Amino acid sequence: MNTITGQYAKTNDFNKIVLERRSIKVYDPEVKIRREEMTEILAKASRAPSAINMQPWRFLVIDTAEGKEKLAPLASFNQTQVLTSSAVIAVFYDANNIEYMDEIFSKSVELGYMPQDIKEMQMQQAKPYYASMNPSDLRDMNLIDSGIICMQLMLVARAHGYDTNPMAGYAKDQIAEVFGLDKERFQPVMLISIGKAAKEGYPSYRLPVQTIATWV
Repeated sequence: MNTITGQYAKTNDFNKIVLERRSIKVYDPEVKIRREEMTEILAKASRAPSAINMQPWRFLVIDTAEGKEKLAPLASFNQTQVLTSSAVIAVFYDANNIEYMDEIFSKSVELGYMPQDIKEMQMQQAKPYYASMNPSDLRDMNLIDSGIICMQLMLVARAHGYDTNPMAGYAKDQIAEVFGLDKERFQPVMLISIGKAAKEGYPSYRLPVQTIATWV
């Protein structure tokens, strides 16, 4: 019988979430995450910031045996994570996410987060700004925003009692098409495996703050 959501305690201990996070290579394949809880995890992760609140990230949640069989050949260096985890979340950014600008700003007004005049002013500025950006700058911005949500997703998963591993070693040029997505529109960012560790991850050395930070 598969172990399901509810066995693993959630935590609000921020130090435990951050300092005890590890990249996990082998998961307990019997542990499954209900889609209701996965939806909650993704909703919390989606509170991450993004440029002009455009939220360019898109998630393909691969949690079925059939889906993993499709993914495994594309992730030759990470097949253990793919096949043993509860799910693998393929993170993309939507190159056409500007199509959601009207919805995002209009709902912000409707919910009382923004007055109508501010919405109109920001949209007048944002639309030509996006239209004038060269593809390289737009890609950089979307990758930065998507990278932020990937880290937030892993921390949220940890708070729910699950482990994760971010993975870049996969066929990024094929994944969209294999899963029936428009490869021009949906650009791959990374894979994130999620589940319950069968083997603990190893601690890793981090450079001291004196090396990585400068005060001026």
